[in-house]
Amino acid sequence: MTSVDITVDGHALSAHAGANLLTVCLNNGIYIPNLCHQANGDHPPAACRLCFVEIDGLSAPVTACTVTISEPIMVRTDTDAVRALQRSALNLLLSVHKVECKVCPANRQCALQDIAKLLKAPLKPKRLPLHLKDIDTVTTHPEFDYWPNRCVLCGRCVAACRAANGLPILTFAGRGFDTIIHVDPVSRSQQCRDCRVCLDACPVGALTPKDTDAEETSAA
Repeated sequence: MTSVDITVDGHALSAHAGANLLTVCLNNGIYIPNLCHQANGDHPPAACRLCFVEIDGLSAPVTACTVTISEPIMVRTDTDAVRALQRSALNLLLSVHKVECKVCPANRQCALQDIAKLLKAPLKPKRLPLHLKDIDTVTTHPEFDYWPNRCVLCGRCVAACRAANGLPILTFAGRGFDTIIHVDPVSRSQQCRDCRVCLDACPVGALTPKDTDAEETSAA
């Protein structure tokens, strides 16, 4: 397989031709904010709009997850333009996100917390009003609950479910602001009990096993 030499923030890296830029950076210890990236995904969703980078020769920053390495490139991950775009994307996500870190099982292991810390951004932005969905918790599945107002719609749970089970038990439903993850309440509940890859894939605690909910209630 052909190897391509690239430079990221002054670091010389070698990548296989056809490799995904974001994956190469993450695998080499260069962190770029991201929520929806799936290391083995064939079609990057580019949904979170957080993984912007600058590449020499391009007029504007681009999402690293959609860049396929085919020739030597110079990449910068920490410019003013990149950080401004990432903060804007984070603020939009937080404007529809219920911040309840103290009772969330993802607390201190949350991708949103990590990204906010990197960008020096508050988890409760003041410039954008908060818009939450009417339904706080979907409890119809026998193995886990879904929290729409924590969900960042990254799609990682849907992709993980599809990869593990062929056909997903989780799917997107609705449009625009009303988009949620639809949870099949009855299909293959035993399979879910033995699997739970969706819980591991979620970066923000939007899917919680039933036994976690009791702990959250007692902590509230």
